Amino acid sequence: QVQLVESGGGLVQFGGSLRLSCVASRSFFRVYVMGWYRQAPGKQRELVARVSSGGTTSYADSVKGRFTISRDNAKNTVYLQMNSLKPEDTAVYYCNTDPPETVFWGQGTQVTVSS
Repeated sequence: QVQLVESGGGLVQFGGSLRLSCVASRSFFRVYVMGWYRQAPGKQRELVARVSSGGTTSYADSVKGRFTISRDNAKNTVYLQMNSLKPEDTAVYYCNTDPPETVFWGQGTQVTVSS
């Protein structure tokens, strides 16, 4: 069974940076569009960034210019570089395909931004 494991979250101050990683247990993912999603308390999960198999990226307006998604197919890994973090970025961050597959949701990684 394929697993996606997120890591890299933590507590950071306003304006700080974090780099999230998502490792797939198998190389299947390199043909898929991959996305980073987040879910804040009391809110629906939302897609914040996506990257195609060829490296084309797109972002939600709320993170555009601050977050960068990338992938390393040789390492079965997708990254999310987050800069200029704001308290409203506080959420659990997940990776999945785009559109997401239910069976691929992992535990996520918590990002908390203090003001």
